[in-house]
Amino acid sequence: MKIVRKVLPIGAAALLALTAACGGSDDSPSSSGGESAAASSKLIVIITPSPDNVFFKAEQEAADAQAKKLGYQTLVLSHDDDPTKQSQEIDTAISRKAAAIILDNAGADSSEAAIQRAKDQKIPTFLIDREINKTGVAVAQIVSNNSQGAGLGGSEFAKLMGNKGEYAELTGKATDTNAGVRSQGYHGILDQYPDMKMVAQQSANWDQAEALQKTQTILQAHPNIKGIIAGNDTMALGAYAAVQASKNKKIIVTGFDGSPDVVSSILKGGIKATVLQPASQISQMAVDQADAYIKAGGKASQPEKQSVDCVLVNADNAKSVTNFAVTGS
Repeated sequence: MKIVRKVLPIGAAALLALTAACGGSDDSPSSSGGESAAASSKLIVIITPSPDNVFFKAEQEAADAQAKKLGYQTLVLSHDDDPTKQSQEIDTAISRKAAAIILDNAGADSSEAAIQRAKDQKIPTFLIDREINKTGVAVAQIVSNNSQGAGLGGSEFAKLMGNKGEYAELTGKATDTNAGVRSQGYHGILDQYPDMKMVAQQSANWDQAEALQKTQTILQAHPNIKGIIAGNDTMALGAYAAVQASKNKKIIVTGFDGSPDVVSSILKGGIKATVLQPASQISQMAVDQADAYIKAGGKASQPEKQSVDCVLVNADNAKSVTNFAVTGS
């Protein structure tokens, strides 16, 4: 971190503003009067999993752009789904007297203590994408309606399967509440069809390479599989690659996220469907609510728990989907 040393003794509040600005955006630091550090700070810290996943990159970019639009500086960090790294990054936000934290967390249970530390220092946290189990710690938990979305995905998968046949499921990280919610949502639909039989269910931990390997193993053990339903698009891409390398290239693959790569595959007749999570919209909502909270002196403008409905994406509407958003009909 480069520290500006040629400063005049202009007062603690202004010095704090200068320190908070280090490592953030390129905008010039600015501060306003207020009784708390958060009220005078112009820094919003954005923490997500790795932007190597386009979904999390979209979160980062949308939150960063919206914060800058509202006049804030930003510090964008990635915890790589490591709770220890996430804890250190939240400590960084605390040490810089951030105005707010926008967080896609690294695990429901393992995130609560760090979020509580921020709250104890009067730094509000606004969660996106992933919930935690405890309420009253974060100001907001804004997530996709994963249950509703999984219902859409499960229904489309059953339709594509003709409501019968053997299938496999790839699930996400066991520590991620979304993995369980999506799987339950899928089975809330699929278990209604007696002629549909799940012959394998394995976690690929949201990872494409692991999904490819797991799918190869599943296909060898169950050569009559007709479809694979994945808990996210990254795993769907891995599963589809394994299918294309197999003898039966007609195996149905569906995902969940609405990523550009899967939307492109749908348009080419590859992967058959996905469920769009409005990642950019949710990130912008979190920043807007953080701004409102700061300006209202610590009063939330919305309930803590908020969900945003998902959208089914298939060959009928894939042309209208761009960067995790439906852009038109």
